Amino acid sequence: MATEKTYKTPGLIIKKTKLGEADRILTIFTPELGKIQGFAKSVRKPQSKLSGHLEMLTYSQLTLTKGRGLDTIIGSQNIDSFIDIKDDLYRVSYALYIAELIDYFTDEGTADKELFEHTIECLQHMGKTSHPMYLLRYFEMRMLTYTGFKPEINNCVICQKELDRTNLGGFAPSAGGMLCIDCREHSRHYGYFLSNSAYKSLRFLEECGIEDLESEVPDPDTISELEMLLRRYIRFVLEKDVRSIPWIDHLKRLSPTVLY
Repeated sequence: MATEKTYKTPGLIIKKTKLGEADRILTIFTPELGKIQGFAKSVRKPQSKLSGHLEMLTYSQLTLTKGRGLDTIIGSQNIDSFIDIKDDLYRVSYALYIAELIDYFTDEGTADKELFEHTIECLQHMGKTSHPMYLLRYFEMRMLTYTGFKPEINNCVICQKELDRTNLGGFAPSAGGMLCIDCREHSRHYGYFLSNSAYKSLRFLEECGIEDLESEVPDPDTISELEMLLRRYIRFVLEKDVRSIPWIDHLKRLSPTVLY
C-alpha cells in the first residue's frame, strides 16, 4: 500500500545508466508524471528480484519511494515486456530508436499522456506489423505533433499557398515544412525534393490511425525517402544526430530482405 513517501505509476524504461558496481539509474516515461528518473539499488546483482522487471523497453507498474535526490524503485510488476520485439534484432533496434527519441523530445516532469499512449501503442504494434519501418515513420510524425514540432505539409510554410502535385517545391527542415515551387526558388531555405508518392504518404501518416496504417503501405523506395526526409527534420530540430541511426543503417546493409 502506498504511503506519503511512496507512490505507484505505470512506466516504460527508456534508458538505463550504470552507477557503482551494482546499481542503476533508470529513465522512465510515465503517463501522468512525464519523464522521471529512478534509483534501482543492486539491480545488476544476479539475485536481484527487480532486475527482470527493470530492463530496457519494459512497461511496468512501478512503486517508488521519495528521496532527497532520486526516488528509489522498490517494486515492479510487468505489464508488457514486448517479448515479440526483443526476440527480433531488427525490431528491437527500431524500438530502441523510439525510446531514444522519447528521451530527446521530452522534459523531466512534463506529462504527455497522449504521447505515452502513442508510444505504447506503437511498441505493441511493432511486434505484429509486417512493415516495421513504415510504423517508425508513423511514430515520428505523431511524436512530432504531440511535442509541438509538427512540420507543415499541407500548405507552403512561407506563402501559405495550398499544395498539390503541381506546385510541390520540396521539404525544408529549416523552414519547418513544405515549400511551393516559387518559394523554394526565391527563399533562403533549401527544400529537399519530395516525390508525389512520398508526399501522399506523408499526408496519410498525418491523418491515419494505427489500425489503418497498413491499408496504404507505399513501396520500399518511398518509405526510404520518408525515412531520410524525417531524419533530416528531426536532426534539425534536435541540433544533433540520433545515436541509434548508424546501427539501424548497418542492419539494413546486412540484410537486403529487411522488412519495410
